[in-house]
Amino acid sequence: MTPVVEKLGAAVDDWVTAHHPQLVATRRHLHAHPELAFAEFETTAFLEQRLRAHGLTPRRLPTGTGLVCEVGAGDPTVVLRADIDALPLPDLKDVPYASTREGMCHACGHDVHTTVVLGVLVALASMDGLPGTVRAVFQPAEETVPGGATEVVASGLLDGATRAFALHCDPSVPAGRIGLRTGAITAACDRMDVTLTGPGGHTARPQLTVDLVDALGRLITDLPGLLSRQVDPRAGMSLVWGAVNAGIAANAIPQRGQLRGTVRVLDREAWKTAEDLMRTLVERVAATTGAEVDVDYVRGVPPVVNDPRAVALMRAAALETVGSDHVELSPQSMGGEDFGWFADVMPIALARLGTHGGGAPLDLHRGTFDVDERAIGVGVRLLARTALHALEADAEPRPSGAQPPPRARRPAPGDTSARRAFDERREPGDEFHRPSG
Repeated sequence: MTPVVEKLGAAVDDWVTAHHPQLVATRRHLHAHPELAFAEFETTAFLEQRLRAHGLTPRRLPTGTGLVCEVGAGDPTVVLRADIDALPLPDLKDVPYASTREGMCHACGHDVHTTVVLGVLVALASMDGLPGTVRAVFQPAEETVPGGATEVVASGLLDGATRAFALHCDPSVPAGRIGLRTGAITAACDRMDVTLTGPGGHTARPQLTVDLVDALGRLITDLPGLLSRQVDPRAGMSLVWGAVNAGIAANAIPQRGQLRGTVRVLDREAWKTAEDLMRTLVERVAATTGAEVDVDYVRGVPPVVNDPRAVALMRAAALETVGSDHVELSPQSMGGEDFGWFADVMPIALARLGTHGGGAPLDLHRGTFDVDERAIGVGVRLLARTALHALEADAEPRPSGAQPPPRARRPAPGDTSARRAFDERREPGDEFHRPSG
């Protein structure tokens, strides 16, 4: 670490200490005013006003919500990403900053993520000598499938940058601790709907028709077992059914039945073939029953696969932020996170920010979720120092013949990547246009 980076890191620490009340107030304002995916207009305006007040020049994303904003100048450029949308859940907390909007709640910590990245930009903007450019992306619609990150990638907002970093609240980890992991830290998450049809009939004569309830039962029990013998267990692929519907009368075999579930996988290569495999297995099982089958498979988000070098830079920042006793190995999660799309064009790393303040953990995606707000300052210090370490690393002279760090490029028109995934995004009325995790 150079003296310049060390000095800037210490200055960030001082800034966080001096501005903790403002950070908490910002988080509470965001928490009280949640907005859903691609409708984060007031949130965007609030962030825009805050950034302009500090002399920065944010630009709106092509969707009309979300922002991109830079501090510093010149190469290299690193990206910090925050997600700004909330969930369609009621806020069940009795706190002064509870949601003021019925049926909407920041139950996944995006208010914290946004406050952290805003704090990093404002802190660094107050300092001279930044060794490059920090580009912040305040991204809409993380809580959708395949996620607003596809728009960020496809629109070229990452062009020219070398690495991207983000963090996510972890209510199972005490505030003041940071979780890191190399490789897959979250899973891909797809949705599958299976519809079976048949002629229907009387339950007294199942041999004369197609027993759809029996067929659904076979799919429910046989498909996960078949899957376990078709995929390398190290890929971490799983199928879990969440809903089943068929019939209304006890003595009538229905003409239609439906299963709905999610397919999750930790290995990105296995994820690429998951749809074809699931369709094959469904058709194989259904063929033994005589039922007609239709599969609606919605490709969701890829796994977040943390780059080893990017994690090493984040680890150096974490050690300086909280010390070695408070940095831990984060377990893999089977939840989804659309930050994984950024890896289509650049190395990425996602950290877990401990937010548990005591008592029973307040789990994500519940209306009771809340955080120990001391974690906000930890997050600002972590991401600011991570950005400084990354700028320093990517600006270092390289040995003769060594390759420079890769720079982001937007997907080519023929790529099977984020651009195609964005084109497949469901409209807001689609029942699966909702939390991926």
